[in-house]
Amino acid sequence: MSILKTEGLTYTYSAGTPFEKTAVDHVDLCIEENKMIGVIGHTGSGKSTLMQHFNGLLKPTSGKMLLEGEDIWADKAKLREVRFKVGLVFQYPEYQLFEETVAKDIAFGPKNMGLGDAEIKSRVLETADMLGMDRELLDRSPFALSGGQKRRAAIAGVMAMRPKVLILDEPCAGLDPKGRNLMLSQIRDYQKKTQSTVLLVSHSMEDVAEFTEKLLVMSKAKLFCYEETNKVFRRAEELKQLGLRVPQIASVMQSLRQKGYDLPEDLYTVEAAKNAILALLGKGAAEC
Repeated sequence: MSILKTEGLTYTYSAGTPFEKTAVDHVDLCIEENKMIGVIGHTGSGKSTLMQHFNGLLKPTSGKMLLEGEDIWADKAKLREVRFKVGLVFQYPEYQLFEETVAKDIAFGPKNMGLGDAEIKSRVLETADMLGMDRELLDRSPFALSGGQKRRAAIAGVMAMRPKVLILDEPCAGLDPKGRNLMLSQIRDYQKKTQSTVLLVSHSMEDVAEFTEKLLVMSKAKLFCYEETNKVFRRAEELKQLGLRVPQIASVMQSLRQKGYDLPEDLYTVEAAKNAILALLGKGAAEC
């Protein structure tokens, strides 16, 4: 069943002026429940504009935006409820922190949902644990935290509302490789535990190859494709024409195949490549 659906969704900035620009052009899309989805596209492709339609931050110039089968703009009074169901975390969300303590920041969303104090406290603690935050940090000012801790606190504030759809725009920007892998692992664990749909907007092909099931690819305001991650990366030449690339490990595997090594073509993660090479080495030893 689809949780999000667009029908001919089009959005034009500054319509009717000399600065008119169509950022999303007649997009038809069905996004399923309980999926970890990567969103990729070159700068200016329309991916961020599309994401802002999913929770009603932008209203389509034409077409429809459906949540659980209902047009979110059919009744403007319900938009507040839509934003509880579809949580959007912008790039560098730590700049959105504003409360006296981390706990109050995380509790802000659940409190606005009208939840009771006991439920709010439970969600704050559970979400902090999901993101590997030490509980002693909850009583600190968010402005006294490190960069990575601030990022987790800001993301936790949206996660605590338990949205059915969580949209994360470059959640790992600025993090080192170890911090990025930890963050993405925690996000994936959250998705599995809550059975929600997570949309991960990223410029890192390595990240989406490792952590997502499907990829949504935007190009020049249009939907290029929405398919399983491995199927998308098989279209390497088409991706290059869009200004994108396949993960680096895929290029390494291609070079090895060109040198005569019998390796599968759909190797896009380090783990898969390692297993394939070990299997090939074992096969070679057995033949000897």
